[in-house]
Amino acid sequence: MRRRLTIAIVSVVAATLAATAAGSLFLVRHAATSTAQSELAGEAQAIAAAVSTGNARVTRPATIRLLDRIGGYATLGIVGVSPDGMVVPGLPRSLSTSLLNVPALLSSQAVMGNEGHVVFAAVPLSLTSAQRRSLAARGIPLRDSPVLLVTRAVRSPFNGLPYFVLVAATALAMAAMVAAILARRTTAPLLQALDATNRIASGHLDARVPTTSRDYPEIAQLSSAINAMGDSLARARDQERQFLLSVSHELRTPLTSIRGYADALVDGATEDVAGAAAVIAGESRRLERLVQDLLDLARLDSRHFSLHIERIDCTEVVRELAGGFMPEAAARNLCVTEAIPEEGPLWVDADRDRLAQMVANLIENALRFASHQVVVGTGPVGSSVAIWVVDDGPGIPATEMPSVFDRHYSSDRAAGAKLGSGLGLAIVAELAQAMGATVRAESPVAEERGTRMVIWLRPAAVCSTRPAGRTPAK
Repeated sequence: MRRRLTIAIVSVVAATLAATAAGSLFLVRHAATSTAQSELAGEAQAIAAAVSTGNARVTRPATIRLLDRIGGYATLGIVGVSPDGMVVPGLPRSLSTSLLNVPALLSSQAVMGNEGHVVFAAVPLSLTSAQRRSLAARGIPLRDSPVLLVTRAVRSPFNGLPYFVLVAATALAMAAMVAAILARRTTAPLLQALDATNRIASGHLDARVPTTSRDYPEIAQLSSAINAMGDSLARARDQERQFLLSVSHELRTPLTSIRGYADALVDGATEDVAGAAAVIAGESRRLERLVQDLLDLARLDSRHFSLHIERIDCTEVVRELAGGFMPEAAARNLCVTEAIPEEGPLWVDADRDRLAQMVANLIENALRFASHQVVVGTGPVGSSVAIWVVDDGPGIPATEMPSVFDRHYSSDRAAGAKLGSGLGLAIVAELAQAMGATVRAESPVAEERGTRMVIWLRPAAVCSTRPAGRTPAK
């Protein structure tokens, strides 16, 4: 890539120099021709004026040769132009009769022009009889019109071509050096980024792209993006490991209990068969719930789940769930309290079953950490409808608040509390996002204790006073 970039830059510079040279040569040649033509016309007019003074010596060949040497002309002489277009004694090889414009000369008009690198000026003369006889003696008939013809070769701009080649070679050498530096400075960070990317792809997630203050902004942004990707992948790998360790522990604990009690029943080592069966059944349900949580997360990740959005009364969902958890709360010496408005139903657009799953997960989480009671409530808050679950446990530290809804999150804020798989709150967050709702954790709630989990729902598009219950999907 470095070589291609260097060649491309040098090629562009070479093409630019070539185009500049061609244009410059054309313009210089045109300017030189125009200038030489104007100067020659003025000199020809001056010589013609001198010849027209009537002094016969001016028309002598010796005088003409002297003027030729002084002016540095290619041609200087007097010719005769006949009415039929003949020029005597003839034109230089560099000129043709068509360029001379014979009709204009016969009407006493000066003619100027150029043929290639030769410019010419033809000026009609007004001669005396003596001058005409002198010209006739040199072969110019008296019937022909005398014309002063002057030509000069314009210096070709190609004479300075060696100097231009030298300058162009110097410019190309400098361009090649600058291009090599730029190519190295541009490609070196890209090669480092490629190497780091390949290392990350091969599993070395600690690979990073070195950055310096001299890097171009775009290169620095690319390096920062690759480094951020590496950090994210490293965090994801660590979270996956923690998640697997957590799930492995959760699987091992009930399996150990089930196996122990099952062996005791088989060996007849316990007389409390009903108690052993109850433990096995309870641990089996715990395993079933863990597996179901994993399946739910897998469906949420792959989007292989359906949502049946409809207008439902969220107060009915909250009331049913709060009542359903009261026996479990009583078994833990806790109290579940409802905080539901008496004004009537609160209609929201949501999936009833998924919303119930979200609220149930929040209540289960609150029961693990509550000291005395859990409050489940709902009500309008601004333009939204909120469902909240509040416990009076120790609260969540501010440093752990951003990780509450992560899959691997497991808090030890309540000593002796029976921890879950760490998947319930993650499922709540995923379902909330899928339904267009939001969920938030707040802690502490009051007196620096307790945690408040809030689900913010969209109110139904059209309010209704129909009885609470499942309504058809819109």
